[in-house]
Amino acid sequence: MHQHLQNLTKSLGLLCLVASLAGCVASRKAEQKARFERVRALAGTRATYCSPPRKADTRVDVDRLIAELVEINANTYSFCLHRYATDWDDLQLILPRAREKGISVWASIVPPSESPPIAKTYAEPFRLDYVRWAVEFAKLSLQETNLVAWSIDDFTHNLAKTYTPAYLKQMLDGSRQINPRLAFVPCCYFPKIKPAFTTNYCPLIDGILFPYRHESAGANLKDASLVESELKQIKELVGPSFPVVLDIYATAHSRLGATTPEYVEQAMLAGKRAADGVMIYCHQDPEKNAEKYQIIKRLFSAWAAEAAPR
Repeated sequence: MHQHLQNLTKSLGLLCLVASLAGCVASRKAEQKARFERVRALAGTRATYCSPPRKADTRVDVDRLIAELVEINANTYSFCLHRYATDWDDLQLILPRAREKGISVWASIVPPSESPPIAKTYAEPFRLDYVRWAVEFAKLSLQETNLVAWSIDDFTHNLAKTYTPAYLKQMLDGSRQINPRLAFVPCCYFPKIKPAFTTNYCPLIDGILFPYRHESAGANLKDASLVESELKQIKELVGPSFPVVLDIYATAHSRLGATTPEYVEQAMLAGKRAADGVMIYCHQDPEKNAEKYQIIKRLFSAWAAEAAPR
């Protein structure tokens, strides 16, 4: 009897171990599948970012925004929640209209360095509660399936005090428990993308939004010649399958000044060759910034035609 109990105990233990291992394998496969879907949602991004057209009451002119995105053949729009308290409501108006046209949406919020007391306004309504933002974006993405990613501006300027790996993991665990397919793609500047960053952060995030500023040889918004070189350096660190979306300044930067239409075109062409997607900061007004708008339209339209099934 004693030997029988020993054998039974060993058998049960073995079954538990097998079940546990099977559970771990299934869990890993599920996470790999979810990560693949998050990465796939970023491939071939043709996007504009921020500065939507607004009505006299400051609400987003959703009809006009969607019409312009369709006209320029953008397949993605990144909406920044920051300037107005109504932005959260406007995001929820943009999403279904964009979905009707096959346009994906990213939601972008601001870090502490772009919030009071440094800046005038918070991202509303959740302000600096980034765990809550992660959860709320995930909930919204279940309702509006074209919300494929969210981002934090100037992420790498706020690592030490706010976005530690432990806090970021807490944020993303909460989000992925709700919707494991929602990608997180923070804004990361060239000087901060170092081996330590890739070790500590790249296993957690799903891609990098890379704002090009020629920072490997002196920051400026005049010279687009290092776009491919800097993207290559980033790719060597993060790996070829890790998405890097190039963010190009079409609108002036407060410190580095304005860009020319020629610069925007050169940077876009280089980004098409070396990045996994191209995003334009900001969304350009077709009348006030007609030349840049037409360049974006021409290139996005050509790229859309290349990507179309034959």
